[in-house]
Amino acid sequence: MGDKGILHIFPDYMRNKWGNVANHADGLWEIRLRVYREIILIFRGKEFFLDKGGQIVSDIRKADVMTEQDMEAIFHHICDYSVYAFSDEIRQGFLTIPGGHRIGLAGQAILEEEGKIRNMKHIRYMNIRISHEIKGAADLAMPFIYENGRLQDTLLISPPGCGKTTLLRDMVRQISDGNPFAEGMNVAVVDERSEIAGCYMGCPQNDIGKRTDIMDGCPKAIGMMMLLRSMSPQVLAVDELGSAEDMKAVSRALQCGSRIIATVHGDSLEDAMAKELWNHAGKNKIFGRYILLGRIGDECRIMAVYDKDFQLCCV
Repeated sequence: MGDKGILHIFPDYMRNKWGNVANHADGLWEIRLRVYREIILIFRGKEFFLDKGGQIVSDIRKADVMTEQDMEAIFHHICDYSVYAFSDEIRQGFLTIPGGHRIGLAGQAILEEEGKIRNMKHIRYMNIRISHEIKGAADLAMPFIYENGRLQDTLLISPPGCGKTTLLRDMVRQISDGNPFAEGMNVAVVDERSEIAGCYMGCPQNDIGKRTDIMDGCPKAIGMMMLLRSMSPQVLAVDELGSAEDMKAVSRALQCGSRIIATVHGDSLEDAMAKELWNHAGKNKIFGRYILLGRIGDECRIMAVYDKDFQLCCV
């Protein structure tokens, strides 16, 4: 992603200030904006700040503070000056913009009588998550997710910030397009928070393969069932499984003959399998492969791959 993608987030009058950040976009993970608080930049998991002159600094005392006026200007700019047109996305708490960048929003919730969120106003907090499409991110994993030419149901286990979505995205692309281990397959992605494909107005901003269909902004369990009925996928991909309903949908997909590629939060295989939901999955050998991600220094990497019996395939 070039600097044009970052600068597109900000109105014209702010772009000189954000130009230096855009020049360092490759290592930028998040921009945290809070009205009347310091502007925070997360580079490869480490916290920095933006000063008034647009320089990246490590001393919070030199940090510039986000004003209410600038926050309003950014918000209206990313909504293309038509907030009403994006009301459905705002109600869910995030927007996806060209380039696949995802902007989390918080402010004052407007509730309906039954307690559901109808909309939000007075947006005073933003978490801008920068999309990094890394083609080849799954190269090291691909040989291990096939057995005798057959794709294995695979669960990626990762602590936060270790690249599981990036790895999942590239797996989807390679499975869809075909790779040295198998021909391309029809893949369906349930992208509940628009992080895998990074859809903007329904169109993926990331390359997720020639044979991939996407259900964007839909709860995982509902989306999996809808895609099974409507798109007849050979493979279903989903990020951050976590509920009993998610696992019921996974079981249903397996009964229908679809392969599953999914992710879950966990610091280790033991940590993930100790949870009641995943303990059940492990005992019933739902997944044929478990890929553990972790970080060594500033580098995220695959730490180990296990088979359905939790035997180590590689380190």
